[in-house]
Amino acid sequence: MSLTDSQDVLARVEREKEGYLEELKDYLRIPSISTDPAYRDEVLRCGAFLRDKMLQAGLEAELIETDGHPLVYGEWLGAPGKPTILFYGHYDVQPADPLELWRHDPFEPVVEGDELVARGATDDKGQSYAHLKAVAAVLAERGKLPVNVKFIVEGEEESGGEALESFVRQDAGRKLACDCVVISDSAMYAPGQPSLLYGLKGMTYVELKVTGPDRDLHSGSYGGAVANPGNVLAYLIARLRDAETGKVLIPGFYDKVRPLADWEREEFARLPFDEEAYRRSIGVPELFGEEGYTTLERAWARPTCDVNGIFGGYMKEGAKTIIPSWCGAKVSMRLVPDQDPHEIARLFEDYVRSIQPKGVTLEVISHHGAEPVLIETEGPLVEAAMAAMADVWKKPVRVREGGTIPIVSTFSKVLGVPILLLGFGLADDRLHSPNEKFNVSNFYGGIRAIVRLLDRAGAIA
Repeated sequence: MSLTDSQDVLARVEREKEGYLEELKDYLRIPSISTDPAYRDEVLRCGAFLRDKMLQAGLEAELIETDGHPLVYGEWLGAPGKPTILFYGHYDVQPADPLELWRHDPFEPVVEGDELVARGATDDKGQSYAHLKAVAAVLAERGKLPVNVKFIVEGEEESGGEALESFVRQDAGRKLACDCVVISDSAMYAPGQPSLLYGLKGMTYVELKVTGPDRDLHSGSYGGAVANPGNVLAYLIARLRDAETGKVLIPGFYDKVRPLADWEREEFARLPFDEEAYRRSIGVPELFGEEGYTTLERAWARPTCDVNGIFGGYMKEGAKTIIPSWCGAKVSMRLVPDQDPHEIARLFEDYVRSIQPKGVTLEVISHHGAEPVLIETEGPLVEAAMAAMADVWKKPVRVREGGTIPIVSTFSKVLGVPILLLGFGLADDRLHSPNEKFNVSNFYGGIRAIVRLLDRAGAIA
């Protein structure tokens, strides 16, 4: 298929792209923070906004109520006999804290050169909105699509994704029946170098709470007489990983880890990767990780255990000499095939209880988890996607990713179709951090790539 086959729609995209950007800004202005109940009305408003945009594009669309935040579903099924592509995204975002580190209001999008700065710009509103604008452009130009399309966009990916998980399993491939799933919630390998993700890490997320006295105590009067929950918490955290080798110390943690295949290590080694530039980009004096593996291997294909936050005691300016009544920490463990999130949560709790010092009580709370996944990257729709990305940028490289998209494993198991993980973001997009951004040129490039995918998929016999 030649590039001219999509020229009519691509010309429309070029004419209308600034309007698409303004729509995205309106989408980003809605603070759809799913983890905070105080923002529930905003999450609902955001879902309704997206549903209305689907309707305006020419899709049949609806909000599907769940026990959590609603799902936004849309479809256009006017191409009988042609493949059906299911587009996935999420309209919820991470909290914006710490607010003082943002250059602007996180929910007032600002364009700085080629960068659109706002919470949710790349994760995942900007990337997934490119799907909808590509479909809208084809329908506006031609009045029809070359394939059938469906959209399922969730409102709680950043808070566990239980609603969509339950819906997909109950639906069992009826409403969501398709020939492939397209997900753009990840990064390109490098600027101008797209990638096709074939592996994602899973996750187990837990919280520790160490409790000692029934109130904060004067550290002079009681110091040395009682166990300090802060000290105990620090002790437990320090024994999660070996400080020299980077190895996780939880017994059984590595028992089911699937080793990297030789071909994977060879392909990773061939990828252009500047460790020194990577180190400088994140502002650390040196890189650190599990011995015996390269930086890419550690990030993409080895399990990890990381403290995400520590809290308790006196945390304001100045001094307050106390023994805190309690202290807590949140810990995430990124998992690889064939680790099981529930088993790892149990191993974690067994381990910290086995090393728990006397004089305190320990609560271990297991939050959400997700299974790791490896995806097949072969077949005509996969080739169509690879070619579509190459039409806009260059041939994608096959990579794994250290992040987690919880629904991918469920899609793979329940729908039994290829999952095309085609990211339009970049590694420096600062997702989950202050000043999150999405390159405007990549937003436009993503729209063009999906237009090409639709046409290429429609040409499959």
